[in-house]
Amino acid sequence: MYESQSCWHELWVARETLWEGFQTSVACSVLAIICGTLIGIVAGLVLTYGKFWMRLPFRLYVDLIRGTPVFVLVLACFYMAPALGWQISAFQAGVLGLTLFCGSHVAEIVRGALQAIPRGQMEASKAIGLTFHQALGYVLLPQALRQILPTWVNSSTEIVKASTLLSVIGVAELLLSTQQVIARTFMTLEFYLFAGLLFFIINYSIELLGRHIEKRVALP
Repeated sequence: MYESQSCWHELWVARETLWEGFQTSVACSVLAIICGTLIGIVAGLVLTYGKFWMRLPFRLYVDLIRGTPVFVLVLACFYMAPALGWQISAFQAGVLGLTLFCGSHVAEIVRGALQAIPRGQMEASKAIGLTFHQALGYVLLPQALRQILPTWVNSSTEIVKASTLLSVIGVAELLLSTQQVIARTFMTLEFYLFAGLLFFIINYSIELLGRHIEKRVALP
């Protein structure tokens, strides 16, 4: 009973530290997912419909980033940006690394979904007078979206998990904040379990969002 009361007391004392860490984790994850998704959509479209000279740089980007561990990307963004004369904070460097990683995966998701659509769909769109952009917006992307969503949800949850790596460059996200509290209280199991619960809440929220969008775009 005493240990339980002590745990709740320490949790209450550390509430501001953990809340700030939670907010930082959410902020860097959301920014990386949004920016990475936008980059991935553009890259996926170019990889599918672009000419060779347009596809080449995006192909190099996707292959290089997908083959690089997130940990290395985060460190590279943190140390290489100042060397190149770009002064950014540790938070910005971390978000940049996660964004590049997310964008490369979304690009492959979009490319695969678009290439899975029969070519007859584009030919039929042209036959009824639709331009390329109209066919893309009204015919191809709505169909591809149904295939993209489940994999996009998985990639987004991976970004949330990867956000814990930002602690190595000094970003006070949830994991680092939890470790700081543990260093003071020595309640390792209790606070790691609590941090795990918070990460579960973030990822489950993303999953619910994905399910909601899937229902909206599902065929009747």
